Amino acid sequence: MDNRPIGFFDSGLGGLTCASYLMQALPLERIIYFGDTARTPYGSKALSTIRNFSFEISDFLAGENVKAIVIACNTVSSTCLEDLRKRHPHIPIIGVISPAAHYVAENCTEDDHIGIIGTKVTIQSDAYRTKILSYNPTLNLYETPCPAFVPLIEEGIIQNEIMDLTIRYYLDHFISYNRINTLVLGCTHYPLIRQNITKLYPDLNIVDPSEVVLSGIQKTLEQTDSFAEESTGENIFYASDLSENFMMMINRILQIRGFTVSFKNFDLEGKKNEL
Repeated sequence: MDNRPIGFFDSGLGGLTCASYLMQALPLERIIYFGDTARTPYGSKALSTIRNFSFEISDFLAGENVKAIVIACNTVSSTCLEDLRKRHPHIPIIGVISPAAHYVAENCTEDDHIGIIGTKVTIQSDAYRTKILSYNPTLNLYETPCPAFVPLIEEGIIQNEIMDLTIRYYLDHFISYNRINTLVLGCTHYPLIRQNITKLYPDLNIVDPSEVVLSGIQKTLEQTDSFAEESTGENIFYASDLSENFMMMINRILQIRGFTVSFKNFDLEGKKNEL
């Protein structure tokens, strides 16, 4: 048993969708979350930049004595997972792609047409396609990047016509031309517009890696015998730019009563300021 916290990090607030599932399923576990809101989005940045940012944040979480790190970001999971594991060999590091790929491979057949959407970097990495086909080579996979989704979501532009028009811009032709019946949300921000997507395409089967990664976290905690025995403190949410919108979205995404939460700003130069 291990009462130390679990670290989560993302380029912004999208990884909160992963954290919320864990808080619901394993309420004794404590979370330290870091959202790099000052430098989001990662999905259009150079790989070297993404790697350097990921090293900075993982080093910070390691310094907070976390027992595991969840890369709650598909862009980082698709490009830096092995680098981060080499950098922190004594901390289990869990990405979001492998659990989701395993789920798709087990629950879809060659009759399905599976669409994968994500950032430019995630789609260009071919990480989902490679991993899914390694589990089940018979599947039909189609991919397309949707780079405007993350900036709009970070600004809280979700339940309105602008977001719906943007979704249709990216997905109307993609879904109809490829006869997509299953859609993988290959970015942890995208569950925040799941309702929009379902409204526009009600017949789609949606796969949410933010939810599926919970199985990977539970498996890791079981293998390392590190489930928490008791709740030992507050869940802390750091941001490199602690905006009002970030705090509002935390409250909106989590929607959980009874948890002690604090918000903190971290400037990535070693200065923490509790607000």
